[in-house]
Amino acid sequence: MATQSKSTRSKSKSKSSRSDAKSKPANRKKAKGNPFHQRLASLTYYQACQLLGEQGPELLRESNRAFEIDSEEDVFLGGDLYRVRFHDSDVPGGRAIATFTLQSARSKQLQPNCDQCETACVHLAAALSHLLEAKSVLGLAAPPDESVPLENLTHDELRERALAERRQRAVEEPMMVRTTDSSKPWTDYVVTSKTSGKSYRVALRGTEPGQSYCSCPDFRTNSLGTCKHVFHVLEKISRRFKKSELATPYQRNNLSLRLHYGDDFGLRFNLPTKLDPTVEEIVDQAGEQSLRDGQEAMRRIEALEHAGHPVHLYPDAEDYLQRALVQKHLQSQCDEIRRNPAKHSLRTELLDAKLLPYQLDGIAFAVGAGRAILADDMGLGKTIQGIGTAELLARLADIKRVLVICPASLKSQWRSEIERFSGRSVQIVLGTGAERAEQYRSNAFFTICNYEQVLRDLTAMESTPWDLIILDEGQRIKNWESKTSNMIRTLQSPYRLVLSGTPLENNLGELFTVARFVDEQRLGPAYQFFHRHRVVDEKGKTLGYQRLDQLRETMQPILLRRTRAEVAKQLPERTDEIVRIVPTAEQLEIHDSNMKVVAQITAKKFLTEIDMLRLRRALAMARMVADSTYLIDQQDQEYSSKLERLGELLEGLIADPTRKIVLFSEWRRMLDRVERRLDQIGCDFVRLDGKVPQKKRAAIVAQFQNDPECRVILMTNAGSTGLNLQSANTVINVDLPWNPAVLEQRIARAHRMGQKNPVHVYKLVTTGTIEEKLLDTLASKQDLANASLDMQSDVESVELFSGMEELKRRLEQIIGPTLTAPVDQSQQRRVEAETEALRQRREKVSAASGQLVGAALALAGELINKPGDTPPSSETVDRLSERLSECVETDSQGRPQLTISLPDNDALRGLAMTLARLLEA
Repeated sequence: MATQSKSTRSKSKSKSSRSDAKSKPANRKKAKGNPFHQRLASLTYYQACQLLGEQGPELLRESNRAFEIDSEEDVFLGGDLYRVRFHDSDVPGGRAIATFTLQSARSKQLQPNCDQCETACVHLAAALSHLLEAKSVLGLAAPPDESVPLENLTHDELRERALAERRQRAVEEPMMVRTTDSSKPWTDYVVTSKTSGKSYRVALRGTEPGQSYCSCPDFRTNSLGTCKHVFHVLEKISRRFKKSELATPYQRNNLSLRLHYGDDFGLRFNLPTKLDPTVEEIVDQAGEQSLRDGQEAMRRIEALEHAGHPVHLYPDAEDYLQRALVQKHLQSQCDEIRRNPAKHSLRTELLDAKLLPYQLDGIAFAVGAGRAILADDMGLGKTIQGIGTAELLARLADIKRVLVICPASLKSQWRSEIERFSGRSVQIVLGTGAERAEQYRSNAFFTICNYEQVLRDLTAMESTPWDLIILDEGQRIKNWESKTSNMIRTLQSPYRLVLSGTPLENNLGELFTVARFVDEQRLGPAYQFFHRHRVVDEKGKTLGYQRLDQLRETMQPILLRRTRAEVAKQLPERTDEIVRIVPTAEQLEIHDSNMKVVAQITAKKFLTEIDMLRLRRALAMARMVADSTYLIDQQDQEYSSKLERLGELLEGLIADPTRKIVLFSEWRRMLDRVERRLDQIGCDFVRLDGKVPQKKRAAIVAQFQNDPECRVILMTNAGSTGLNLQSANTVINVDLPWNPAVLEQRIARAHRMGQKNPVHVYKLVTTGTIEEKLLDTLASKQDLANASLDMQSDVESVELFSGMEELKRRLEQIIGPTLTAPVDQSQQRRVEAETEALRQRREKVSAASGQLVGAALALAGELINKPGDTPPSSETVDRLSERLSECVETDSQGRPQLTISLPDNDALRGLAMTLARLLEA
């Protein structure tokens, strides 16, 4: 039998999909025309296999080698019939005819038939194979059927679907186009989307994909060499210019270097139309094949410049080249560090801490990669490695500005760690919109914001030239379609670092999204990535993943992950980590009101038993509300930033199957709240507090020690005495006890003789509360006076005098000096205005009263003075004036003021009545 000659599959042959990583087809208007022809045009390889049954793939492979089909002689395509004739010596008569029609009951279903075979056969397969190969020849070029999941398309079908989607968007989405030269089609255009308001530059150089350029993000990442903006401009110029003008190719006069955004991503030279032989020799294949090596590109650029042929560098190509050259330099230095990080001097010199070998290795990996994902297990110090990465880049690449984006609950933690390990300046973004915008522009080395602020502050963020962007808990951007994820991907910086213990939580799409932020070219466009790695059924439901070995190899240069087991020998026996948490306004209000009571009581010279009772109660309330408002009021409307942060911490820890966790709280009610969080996570746990009978405790401990599914034991101080929990390797102190000995007693449940694994101790501290002060005083000498405040203390008596003095001293340390509150400017202006108005009113009343009293006394003088009376002697008047002047003050205007003190309000009223009588007389 003759071998079929394979015609090259047409460019209109289907093959592409949604670039948003989903299998669902885009909504598209149905094209008008013959339904049967439309169905043949959209037929995919996957559907052809289904039509042939279980043997479909094998039959299609066999048919490719079975027959040679002549489209002119052997194929008929009519209004409702597709027929192919075969010359086959193995069947009676030496001829077989395969036909396809459209079932009337199902508009999309084809009805196959072979006049020589009763079931699916090689003839039907050959007819379908020819159809898939020769759609353009048959006049059936169209995008593939949208109901077929992208994973079930061939590579060509996948590409065609992606192109068809962008053609459709070009038609449906409103855009404004402005040309830079209206006299010719091949020029630059500015395209503005009326939907998003964003503008992009389109450099139109031809009608085929790969000939033109657009500055939009989709063009950079879809590997198609075109986008909806290019298609839109092409449609506009097709109506404006003649066919002869469009048929005239673009004349390139200059030699330039650009970034090629196709499957073969890298640097390419644009050669002038009139090509000099010297240029052709130096450029060689770099005009058609992409260069990734920056030094090789520079060698050719320098050779061209030396030969008198200047090269224009496009901005994106220049940025890529600059980064590639710097990165090669950094890579060589970081490779030297990674050869023996345990003995490298930077372990003690890079930060104000002694780095563990694997931590320095992680820092060198991130700097050497330039853009990387650090996916270490929780508790291995990703934060300090992030700070170290910024510090090493500052030394080797002279970076100046670092943006840290993290969950809101971790902002203060980041600031604390930066201040602890680095001498660099740090700015936390908060306040009004204007204040936040100014903070992004500050000269601080580190700027810290949370994910929720990205949407509100994108303009301010984009206008700041960041050198390094760090995403902490980077899995927060895992949702490809979320606004936050999309906005973060638009931020620009030469260096990027994602810190995440779980870059892949549920599916490969999450890893793809995180990797896309780090290196948007590494995994290719979404439609190619999922087509390569996801296995789905005919409806698009994910059945599994494939080619994961290829995925690991692709990700290796940018992703580093170490588990606790892998670095266990490098870990110290015990690691203490303070987790600082910003309280809610509701928590802080209750806390501060109780601490005012504490301050009032401790200010007394002598404390009674009632004072001590009120003091204990206020301190307990302040400590409890640092955990949650529910501990105070038991209201369903609960405010607790600590529970939110604790939930995040537990999720990360429980994701590590080697973790066994002992969780302590002073308050049983707090353990109730923690239980709810564990139930939401789906974690098995046991609980041991003071209410659990002694005889039941052994069984609870045994379950925690021996059951691998039981990951957490909840405890109060009263329930922990004497227990040995060596299977635990993590201790979480939800709150801090008064007594430092109690804290060590908690930790000793796990960190004790016989423990073979390093123990990680977490201390959760609510900032701006009594807990933060306790953190500073826990290390000080324990005294009997503490027992009066420790509800779990076993001390029965305290020496009153010395104990009280020490107690007051300790409380003064905890409360701290009374700080000057910031001036409320608006209130100050309001009070000053009221004071001024009152002063003016008093002046008016005083002046009127003076006039009134003067008039009354003058009238009295007239009434008393009889005709012929001799006036008082001038000596008497002078003596009285001198006496009165001693009681007179001068106001700001130099007027005399006489102040008279009356014994009471009755005297004032009596004076008023006397004056009234005198005036009315």
